[in-house]
Amino acid sequence: MVNSVTVIGNMGATPEVRTLPSGQSVANLSLATTERFTDRNGGKQQRTEWHRIVAFGKLAETCGELGKGRQVYVEGRLTTREYEAKDGSGKRYRTEIVARQIRFLGRRGDGAGQPASSEAPF
Repeated sequence: MVNSVTVIGNMGATPEVRTLPSGQSVANLSLATTERFTDRNGGKQQRTEWHRIVAFGKLAETCGELGKGRQVYVEGRLTTREYEAKDGSGKRYRTEIVARQIRFLGRRGDGAGQPASSEAPF
């Protein structure tokens, strides 16, 4: 079986990087991908999808260099986790991409095309 995701998009905000009790770093990122198309009536349309990205270890630490609006390439796997709502109203589900590799894209001189890491956290 294969569980592989590749997205290229723009950062929605500066990543939140924190340290877990185990000492491992974790980063949470939001990434926007935009599809542009022509509708049946010939009108130009665009649709933006938001993706939640999670990175661990050295990859997470490197994500601290990313800023809002930065274009990045993310390769990883899809995972869905379940949690209890803070207001106690029941279970919630969150689908995320656990990153195996992140490449910073953009202008030369700003780390364009450099891999942040190729190691998976598990």
